[in-house]
Amino acid sequence: MTSLDKAFALAQAALDKKAYDLVLLEVEHLSSVADYFIIATGRSDVQVQAIVRGIQERMEREKVRPLSVEGLPHAHWVVLDYDDVVVHVFFEAAREFYRLERNWVDAQEVELPEPIRSQAKDLRLSAASATG
Repeated sequence: MTSLDKAFALAQAALDKKAYDLVLLEVEHLSSVADYFIIATGRSDVQVQAIVRGIQERMEREKVRPLSVEGLPHAHWVVLDYDDVVVHVFFEAAREFYRLERNWVDAQEVELPEPIRSQAKDLRLSAASATG
């Protein structure tokens, strides 16, 4: 599985648990830590935990395990390190506070393939209508 294929699988798993505002960033040329970052949001700590569990279950079926998982007890910002892809799952308020994307302004946003792109768009619109 290539790192991009892994990133798409991780993104799909997060979206399957209704993560929203999902962004896939290519950071290979900016960081020695990973090739891709995924940043996603959950509406509550319970949803953040469900997103993380969904990601882990999906990747276990692919025989891929994270090198580490940090932040799960509080579930405000959980980081799953899948070696060449790092997933950040935020609770809404934490994502707004940390604004991780601003630290990676030079990163290229990767366009998600269909049907992942449509699912991400639908969840983004649903979240926007729920808050505004």
